[in-house]
Amino acid sequence: MTPKLELQNITRVFDGVTVVDDLSISLMPGQVTCLLGPSGCGKSTTLRIAAGVDRQNSGRVLLNGEVISDDSVHLPPEKRSIGLMFQDFALFPHLSVVDNVAFGLKSKGKREVALGLLDKVGLKHASDRFPHQLSGGEQQRVALARALAPNPSVMLMDEPFSGLDNRLRDGIRDDTLAILKEMETAVLLVTHEPEEAMRMADNIALMRAGKVVQYGAPYNLYNAPVDCRVAGFFSDINVIHGVVQNMQAETPFGQFFTPNLVDGADVEIIVRPQHLKIDFDRHGKGPLPTPQDGVPARGLVKRARFMGNESLVELEMDYDKSVLSATIPGVFLPKEGTPLWLSLRRDRCFVFPCENQSRVKSPYMEKKSADGER
Repeated sequence: MTPKLELQNITRVFDGVTVVDDLSISLMPGQVTCLLGPSGCGKSTTLRIAAGVDRQNSGRVLLNGEVISDDSVHLPPEKRSIGLMFQDFALFPHLSVVDNVAFGLKSKGKREVALGLLDKVGLKHASDRFPHQLSGGEQQRVALARALAPNPSVMLMDEPFSGLDNRLRDGIRDDTLAILKEMETAVLLVTHEPEEAMRMADNIALMRAGKVVQYGAPYNLYNAPVDCRVAGFFSDINVIHGVVQNMQAETPFGQFFTPNLVDGADVEIIVRPQHLKIDFDRHGKGPLPTPQDGVPARGLVKRARFMGNESLVELEMDYDKSVLSATIPGVFLPKEGTPLWLSLRRDRCFVFPCENQSRVKSPYMEKKSADGER
């Protein structure tokens, strides 16, 4: 199946600064691809290049398999059959809802098309109202109907839900996604919120400094991050430090296997708060080590807070006075200074070499040549 939209090796440079760096993604019909990352990482610039309102320094943009922008060709935005939705709904205040949706359509039956789309988004009853008479969520649905009116094959969305309150946002987001899926529209969504990306996207392109550092399904990015910063982007994390010796990192929680890393390399063991186990102190002793949870380490409760569905407990660890956080379902509020033991679920830990090494130039073992292996 031919992708609806392809960005191939896109690079964009402003005043000598590379804002988008050799980026490649493909959008398939009926799928949502999310550009996720912190502010300034190149998400919106990528979206503008896809829309045609900005032009890349190198690389190609293809629509339905045909080149629409490269070194010699640049199709203008109005001829790309691409819909746009932004944080600012940009509705015309002097036009009625139905006229806002029909704006730009050239067919004779454009009012009927507009009314049909308003019916699809549940606002046909408000067709003769004006934008100022609608709530924020209703204005968002009008903006969606207007973007869908020309029947685009691709929809580009730049943080379109960020102006809505949290309770309203989830419903509008889900309704929008259902309509786009029904119409087999390929969607490129920009957001800096990982929860929104996880909720909406079939695939996530996580960006950092203009590059895609990891691409894949939300499950894969969450459960198989490529580095510490990717893991930390999707949730709170605890970081435990260790040093490699004989392909193992020694920590207060036991040893962690570190294949392909040299002796002396600094490593970070990453574990999320929900994957820490808490046990009570028994006269200075904790639970016995197990293969599943490794060696327990003791700490003193520094703070405990009830968060609604769970309790957050922070402990100052005996071994180095660092603070680790654990979340426990329900209500668990031990007093400050209470000794508790923490264990790590080994199958939920990630081990990464530190970006800045204190003992070695490179943490990785040199690969042997084919001749050397013989």
